[in-house]
Amino acid sequence: MEHKEKLPVKWRWWWLLALVFTAAFVVGAQGGNVTYDGRSLIINGKHEILFSGSIHYPRSTPEMWPSLISKAKEGGIDVIQTYVFWNQHEHLQGQYDFSGRLDIVRFIKEIQSQGLYVTLRIGPFIESEWTYGGLPIWLHDVPGIVFRSDNEPFKYHMKKFTTQIVNSMKSHNLFASQGGPIILSQIENEYGAIEAAFGEGGPSYVRWAAQMAVGLQTGVPWVMCKQDDAPDPVINACNGMECGRTFKGPNSPNKPSIWTENWTSFYQAFGDEPYLRSAEKIAYSVALFIAKKGSYVNYYMYHGGTNFGRTAAAFMVTAYYDEAPLDEYGLIRQPKWGHLRDLHAAIKSCSKTLLSATPTTLSLGGQQQAYVFRKSKTECAAFLENRDHKEVTVRFQSMAYKLPPQSISLLPDCKNVVFNTAQVRAKHSTRTMSPVVHFQSAQQWKEYNEAIPNFGRTISRANGLVDQISEAKDKSDYMWYTLRLSQSSSQSLLSATSHGHVLHTFVNGDLAGSAHGSHDNISFTLKSNIKLREGVNHISFLSATVGLPDAGAYLERKVAGLCNVRVGDTDFSQHSWGYQVGLVGEYLQVYTETGSSKVQWKKLGSSNPLTWYKTTFDAPPGNDPVALDLASMGKGQVWVNGESLGRYWVSFVTPKGNPSQRWYHIPRSLLKPSGNLLVLFEEETGNPLRISLDTVTWS
Repeated sequence: MEHKEKLPVKWRWWWLLALVFTAAFVVGAQGGNVTYDGRSLIINGKHEILFSGSIHYPRSTPEMWPSLISKAKEGGIDVIQTYVFWNQHEHLQGQYDFSGRLDIVRFIKEIQSQGLYVTLRIGPFIESEWTYGGLPIWLHDVPGIVFRSDNEPFKYHMKKFTTQIVNSMKSHNLFASQGGPIILSQIENEYGAIEAAFGEGGPSYVRWAAQMAVGLQTGVPWVMCKQDDAPDPVINACNGMECGRTFKGPNSPNKPSIWTENWTSFYQAFGDEPYLRSAEKIAYSVALFIAKKGSYVNYYMYHGGTNFGRTAAAFMVTAYYDEAPLDEYGLIRQPKWGHLRDLHAAIKSCSKTLLSATPTTLSLGGQQQAYVFRKSKTECAAFLENRDHKEVTVRFQSMAYKLPPQSISLLPDCKNVVFNTAQVRAKHSTRTMSPVVHFQSAQQWKEYNEAIPNFGRTISRANGLVDQISEAKDKSDYMWYTLRLSQSSSQSLLSATSHGHVLHTFVNGDLAGSAHGSHDNISFTLKSNIKLREGVNHISFLSATVGLPDAGAYLERKVAGLCNVRVGDTDFSQHSWGYQVGLVGEYLQVYTETGSSKVQWKKLGSSNPLTWYKTTFDAPPGNDPVALDLASMGKGQVWVNGESLGRYWVSFVTPKGNPSQRWYHIPRSLLKPSGNLLVLFEEETGNPLRISLDTVTWS
């Protein structure tokens, strides 16, 4: 017989029961004794196949958390996975912040209240396309420090923060060993990629980190992702899109096969097109991993959210993993969400068999095979895989099965197909952005022009060009480099090389040129023919970082900003330079109600670089998410009621000529019914009259 997509009536009833079973399992999830063996995590004495989803608490708002968690639960998710963001919690050394979006305890308790587990990825280096990889900038100035190495200063601070987080979790009884939801913790993050750079110090650091973490006695297992040499009892885990094919497996027969990051799309940098990964491909990768004895799969991200403020790493867009099952705004993205939900239900329906039977692999053809889990004559489950790019019919247990191209069929009883990774039953939906507020009246807007300092108006001095990261200490994206030179009237070639990321050049107060790097080529050179006047000339460079680097060995050695300047044949790199960190508008906080009153705003005029714009607006009715359409702007930052929505860079288009990001999320919780203050700082030129406030829906 041949099994078609449509299920027999009795199996449709069975399918509904499976969904009910899965829902009941998730509702009943609670902490307890957590151990593991070579098959899976064991919770309260029971082996479990677990589906997890990454949702990062600082990338959404507390008001969004209940809905995000609820939608994940409806999607068949058992576990919420999150990093811990060191540079947000301890932005200043010794001063901790766990308020608002940083209230990790509130976040975890909300997860617990909805009956889900938690995986806590403490790191505390996290990468995550987060500025400085989550490390606080003050670490940069610790004497003798070498990040993520067998280095005493770094180990001291890493242990101190890790202990702080663990003790905080313990004080609220959040580990499963205390009856809480945290069943798994992670120390370090993808260290295997840079371990060799530290020679013998790499493996010794791995052993120290593992020993330190285990010594904190959380009562739950620890993992290290992409760390093949993770020492016992720490579990080595896989990250990537195809862990069913690429994972070497646990480094001990007594450890389970765990997938900590199954990328639902991929991060996006300014200038890049979005990466689209289909529901079918994600489902295929998950089914294959489970067929090969995987027992824990985490979707990275399940909800990406928003890189508010200046939290995004170098060149990263403000929207994070918008292509996840829950989009940036927390709305369900179909068919990705629904297809994975159906997959989870299908696997859970036979999880008992999968976890207790000994698997075997049978060849069904050149590119087809069966993964069979048989416990008895009546208890059997199978995955039928077709790696070919064309549909094939195979025979399994004397029956014929039609397998779509590059797909896996799941047979919970080794007879009936209840799910195929290539056959999507979930509806396809489309996101609509509907303008509801327009800012097209010039009378609505006011502007304030940022001052361009010259050498005489900067206080800091140095003989030579300084590193922007070391000088600015992440207090601002912006730093002025100012030069004074005497010259006879002439036309000269100005050449300025920067380690990143953006450079605007002003000669005697007038814009003389701009240039920038990219995510893949951070350094660049600006060249411009400039007209110098007789006597003293002032050249002012506004250097802008777009987030700090987040990866690589020796992160503490990374630099940014100007590194070489020539005017004509003269090298001014070792000349006397003046410096100013940040903008006047930032210092005065003109993006707030109080700060706005400290400067003289004027009517909207000609479009000039380095201009602040402000207006007010009323919140649109309803509960749909809202976003600013900034397609008419260039590059800068945007605030609503004093809260930064992040960086925009609409002028940096993709190879197809589109902005990498056009809409910028305003969480509803930031809005008042009326009189909301909108402020933008535009580095280049833009037209604020074409900005709109849109509502976001799926249909």
